[in-house]
Amino acid sequence: MKLVKNKFLTSTLILIISGMSTKLLGMIIRIIFTRIVGTKAISLYTLVMPTYSLFLTISSFAMPTTISKLISEKEDVKVINTASIIIILLNLLIIIIIHITAPYIASNLLKEPNCYPLLIAMSYTFPFASIACILKGYFYGKQKMAPHAISNTAEQIVRLILVLTIMPLLAKKGYVYAACGLIFTSFFTELTSIIVFLICMNKKDLINIAKISYNKTDAHDIYELSMPTVTSRIVGNICYFLEPIILTNTLLYVGYTPEFILLEYGSYNAFAVSTLTIPSFFIAAISMALIPEISKYLAKGNYKIVKKRLKEAFIFAFIIGIGFTSIIYIFRYPILSFLYNDTSAADYIKYLSFFFILFYLEAIFSSFMQAINQNKVTLKITIIGSIIKLIGIFIFSLLKIGVYSLLIAEILNIIVVVFLNYIYTKRYLKHLG
Repeated sequence: MKLVKNKFLTSTLILIISGMSTKLLGMIIRIIFTRIVGTKAISLYTLVMPTYSLFLTISSFAMPTTISKLISEKEDVKVINTASIIIILLNLLIIIIIHITAPYIASNLLKEPNCYPLLIAMSYTFPFASIACILKGYFYGKQKMAPHAISNTAEQIVRLILVLTIMPLLAKKGYVYAACGLIFTSFFTELTSIIVFLICMNKKDLINIAKISYNKTDAHDIYELSMPTVTSRIVGNICYFLEPIILTNTLLYVGYTPEFILLEYGSYNAFAVSTLTIPSFFIAAISMALIPEISKYLAKGNYKIVKKRLKEAFIFAFIIGIGFTSIIYIFRYPILSFLYNDTSAADYIKYLSFFFILFYLEAIFSSFMQAINQNKVTLKITIIGSIIKLIGIFIFSLLKIGVYSLLIAEILNIIVVVFLNYIYTKRYLKHLG
């Protein structure tokens, strides 16, 4: 009974169960499409992902957390009307920008002309992903997590159907077609998500949202919350965007071949990092449930509960981090073999795994900062961490240690970001008394 009354714990539990089932489906799908499309298609897809993440961050405008916070505080769904107008205009602009810049990004920055069709394909997925983000924020703010769970499951089922039916046909045409197919699956999964959310939405709220209107006060609140968060994520994604560019060009300069760089970078990101982020759905569940809970009790001045919820979030994240990274470290060879039929990333996991315990804590710190309106602090910390990472990639690449230069830079970034977040959070909690 006590668990049911605790919305933080129940919301977290629902999101964890949802995340676990969708992650399991996602792993099955990843195994299938990795074996269908082959290493070259996966490597090409991975090369485009930093650019995809950068533009997706801009196009979604931090809507899940922003809408979640505003609805939990204001309890007024009309903010979604203004958010929808902002998102539609922003996404139209982004599609135009991508069409203009795609040839240059593919040939001059990524050094891979075959990335061009993938960049064009990804631009058409952003409007749907962004609208879905607004609707996610609505349900997060209402602390109703069941629709999110249904949406995640529906998305994965649609993705599985597409991978089984369409991907083999595209793979026969070539690895570029296969990589484009992987991008376009997002179009259909996000559309599925939107349909599920609209079906689950309260009818009264749905009627209010259908009345498209623009409110200056709501717009101001959205910009005030979203801009620091988006800027912080843009900085992180610019770092992710520049990562393969700096790594590729520096490694080419010191004598590595393009084929080696493409395959090793693909192995690091698609296999090592993807495996280590398997438990991220647990952390995402805790983080998303934390934002409306902290915002609500902070507005009421109940600082005791604020501290209690933050402590609970860190304990959950740490236990999950320790457990999963230990399993992944010990069984890295069979896990990689089972998931991808490829164990080339085993050494990357060996050296990176335990630092990911700290990486999982980053998400908790970030959610807490958003809940207490300290997004600007997150921005500063992100900038510092990103600069350290990019400089690290460049310097260590000159030492001719291959993609291990990226691994070392990643570790430095994780340590610095978590340490700075810890220092600020400690000071803030001390201020609360």
